[in-house]
Amino acid sequence: MTDFLVFLESLPPGILYAIITAFVAIENIFPPIPADTAVALGAFLAGRGKMNATLVFVLTWTANVGSGAAVYWLARRYGPGFFRGPFGRRLLSPHTLERIEREYERHGTYGIFLSRLLPVWRGMIMPFAGIAGLSAPRALIPLALASAVYYGALTLLVMAIGTNLDDVLRVLGRVNDVLLLLGVACIGGLALWIVRRMR
Repeated sequence: MTDFLVFLESLPPGILYAIITAFVAIENIFPPIPADTAVALGAFLAGRGKMNATLVFVLTWTANVGSGAAVYWLARRYGPGFFRGPFGRRLLSPHTLERIEREYERHGTYGIFLSRLLPVWRGMIMPFAGIAGLSAPRALIPLALASAVYYGALTLLVMAIGTNLDDVLRVLGRVNDVLLLLGVACIGGLALWIVRRMR
């Protein structure tokens, strides 16, 4: 890890900002990309004087909201037609699509906000918001607020931890474990609620 850190600190700040911004933007397209690790790394390097913490936050927030909005618009424009076609019907039946649309209409705003705070799950919420036809304000405002809360808190947390990368990664792992458990609990509760409603 020390060699990797030395390598990162040898890079010009502009390249570091670009790498971190790209990782955060890609998370909305490919959820397994560790965007929060990239943000934490940026905040860590800011704590060591290599980067600016405010700029790390602004760039990561802008990239995350921008790519999330792009995914939403693409899904809203092309998603419904795709899922009404022969291949799309195999992935999501019309009945399932109607149910998704109803649930987004009822719970979309706060559901998006809460889901955007959870790892992995946060990358999957915006495409379905677009497919469900949720209005732009109801989809994008909670996206922007949740991203600001999550990445702002993460940046502040890492800055507060200090300049020991092992400590930062350990705390980040614990945060993600807790958020993952919360996500699993939410999904389990949602599944149970759907099963009861269907009965």
